[in-house]
Formats: sequence, C-alpha cells, structure tokens
Amino acid sequence: MRKFILVTLLSTFSIANYAQDYITATDNHNGVTGKMLLGHISDSLLKQDSSFKWFSETQHIYEPQKEVVKKLAGQKGKIHFTVFMGTWCPDSRYVIPRFYKIIEASGIDKNKIALTAVDRSKMDKNNEAARLKVTHVPTIIVYDATGELGRVVEYGETGRFDEELAAIAEKAR
Repeated sequence: MRKFILVTLLSTFSIANYAQDYITATDNHNGVTGKMLLGHISDSLLKQDSSFKWFSETQHIYEPQKEVVKKLAGQKGKIHFTVFMGTWCPDSRYVIPRFYKIIEASGIDKNKIALTAVDRSKMDKNNEAARLKVTHVPTIIVYDATGELGRVVEYGETGRFDEELAAIAEKAR
C-alpha cells in the first residue's frame, strides 16, 4: 500500500510539473508555414489558440463509445497517461481531441495526463520522447502504480485506438 501511495504521489507531482512548459516554433513543411508547439502543453491551450481550431472542431463532431467510456471510468483512480503528439501531425489532430473527449466522458482528472508536443523528428523541449523511445505520434502511454501498462501508437494496431486504450486500462491494478 505504501508503494502505491508513493507512486501515485510521485506521478501526480511529475504530471503537475509538466503543466505548460513549452515553446512556440514555426513549422515550415512542403512550402506551408504554420505554428508548432514543443514541450508540455494542455488541451486547454489547444482549445484557446486559434492556430489549432482543429482541436475543438474535432471534439465537437466526436461521440465516444459508451463501452470505452465505461471501461476507462472504472479504472479512473488507477491510471495516468503520458501522451506525445505533434500539432503539425494529421494523426495527432485526429486522435488527441478524441482522446480528451473520452477522458472527459470517463470522469478522469486531466491532471493525470502529461501531454507533450514534439517536432517532426519527434524531439521535444525536454527530450522526454527520446527517453521513452517514442518514434511515432500520437503515442499514448498508460500507467498504473506498477508502471507502464501499454501504449497506443498512432491509430493503434487495429485502427480503433479508443478500444485498445480501454483494453490497456483494464489491466490496471
């Protein structure tokens, strides 16, 4: 029990330290210039910044599967997440707004999510992606008190990232 409490406290403090420690960069890809974030960000930052309208627009059209929400809600006190995305990445623009809509519907505290934005080479301001061997985005890593339970990379192995995320979360102790 002490180990669980210690791991939970450390995880909470670690995630809290991630809160919006980012830089803004210019992404110049194939002749198109855009705004890119690097480092620890939040969903509220993406919602507020007009450069990332895709976040709110995607959330607005998505309705999470009830079974996925139920499974995650059943584990909400046991799990936390480390998430890597690219604000420039089409896969991230699809998955991450949906991920947050699922989190909200499940009643999971957003403070249990460490969201890190990376550049096109999968580098971030604090080298977290390299340390965790992230090679594709988005990558959603699920943890419990014992450590990493699993990852959903891009759309997942089946193309149903949400169902894979719920299946990983069900392993939590």
